[in-house]
Amino acid sequence: MRPSSTDTAPYVARVEKIEADNKSNIKVRVRWYYRPEESMGGRRQFHGAKELFLSDHYDVQSAHTIEGKCIVHSFKNYTKLENVAPEDYYCRFEYKASTGGFTPDRVAVYCKCEMPYNPDDLMVQCDGCKDWYHPACVDMSIEDAKKLDHFMCADCSSEDNIKKPERTFPASPLANGKVRYILTNFTSLRLDYAMFLIPLTACSLG
Repeated sequence: MRPSSTDTAPYVARVEKIEADNKSNIKVRVRWYYRPEESMGGRRQFHGAKELFLSDHYDVQSAHTIEGKCIVHSFKNYTKLENVAPEDYYCRFEYKASTGGFTPDRVAVYCKCEMPYNPDDLMVQCDGCKDWYHPACVDMSIEDAKKLDHFMCADCSSEDNIKKPERTFPASPLANGKVRYILTNFTSLRLDYAMFLIPLTACSLG
């Protein structure tokens, strides 16, 4: 849906219902998607550029504010896209606007930094433990990481008699690997702004 400023990206909402009032004006009941920077916790390192949160914030808008159709994929399906188009987004959390709470309340983390997966960031998988690592976290440049045929993390490299398997890396950490979980409670990072400051216009989804 159309933002109030041309410098602002279109807002995204899911259309729940379309109806006409007694003056034949077409209205849409929508459920808003929030971008990470619009949430109480704000944008964090693991949030992708196309990430959205499906909120519990409902609204009624004029159909004239609709600019076009977008596609909000599941996180798993988004990571399988060969090419990400401008209209492609993804959602892995539902967001409660009044409290800043997220569902699910736990999320898989990877690497030494123990951060959730960001599909915008390159990661490499250890042939030994099968965990995934950001190149920067293992003192490696992205250019060097792209040239790798095999990778062993520091822990696995120090172990004796490790046989390197054939390179069969999955496309992303979601497909395979060692997984740990952390709580997604970001309310400690809550920002002091009122609910009415959240934009009230957005890009609609079918």
